[in-house]
Amino acid sequence: MASIYRKKDNDIWYYCITYSGKKYQGCTKTTDKLSAKLIAEAKQTDIAREKNDLPALKKTVVNFPTVWREYYKRLANEPATLISKNDAAKHLLPIFENKNIAGISQTDIENYRLKRKLEILSMNKNVGKKESEINFRTVNLEISTLHHFFNYCIKHNYIDKNPATGIKKFNELSRIKTLSDEDIQKLFAGATNKLTKDLITFLIYTGCRKGEALNLKWDDVDLQNNVIAIKGTKTKYDRYIPISKPLKELLSGINKIQGCLYVFNINGAKIGDFKKSFHTACRNAGLKDLRIHDLRHVFASKMVMNGTSLYITGELLGHRTTQMTKRYSHLVPDTLKKAVDDVWGKE
Repeated sequence: MASIYRKKDNDIWYYCITYSGKKYQGCTKTTDKLSAKLIAEAKQTDIAREKNDLPALKKTVVNFPTVWREYYKRLANEPATLISKNDAAKHLLPIFENKNIAGISQTDIENYRLKRKLEILSMNKNVGKKESEINFRTVNLEISTLHHFFNYCIKHNYIDKNPATGIKKFNELSRIKTLSDEDIQKLFAGATNKLTKDLITFLIYTGCRKGEALNLKWDDVDLQNNVIAIKGTKTKYDRYIPISKPLKELLSGINKIQGCLYVFNINGAKIGDFKKSFHTACRNAGLKDLRIHDLRHVFASKMVMNGTSLYITGELLGHRTTQMTKRYSHLVPDTLKKAVDDVWGKE
């Protein structure tokens, strides 16, 4: 007899199987009740076959695209994550579309990694460059996506081992694009509409990710206590950002549309992206090679150069590890010298 149960303060289901007077217990590695029941029943079948000297049943053959679609649907409430997964899928699916999930090996993933490396090296902008001068961040993100995907497969009992474990990452050049005060004003002026200007201003004043800004709801903005709650973030941790004077002026100047939950919207409808209008603002400002995510770096650089510690900067950015914030450490020396001079006097 097979039954499932959950432990206190834990959403994962466990199974308890009684066979021939002996109990077998274990974890189903899933929070889905139906999946847990199926796993418990499959485990019971395996035990019965083993006790009767029968060979174990072979795992069901499931191809990569089938499970990928299932995996992708589970991320429906994480729009920012969906975009990155969708970008990775453009490269992953053509390679693994005819593969059985259980048949994908570490060698397959290593071969994929090397294939993508050659593709990056052969790009026009990289021809003639040394390998150490080329950024392989997109390939690393694809491998990380595969690792996360195979963990999902393990959790749902498709496979027993993650074949992406142990795959090394390529060199990843740190991109920290910042802007002078003059360039920031040019960017503001370059926006052709209020919504784009408001979004650019908000990102620079808060250091938020694009998805966090587009998903921001009025319920999470407290203008009375001057704090914004950033919820459902990429790192799964909520964080709080103090509202500065210029940020308060910005938020107070946005008209609330009745029935619309979102701070940034078009006639009450949620915004999917503003990449096109952002690039227009950059072009009008004469700023080249600037991405929306670089506005996050602008915020961080301003904080660090103004004397804010890396720890506090990391907290405001929502970094889970200090390693992420260390990329701004080269901006700290003058700040450290100023701190010492303030205590002991200048030379």
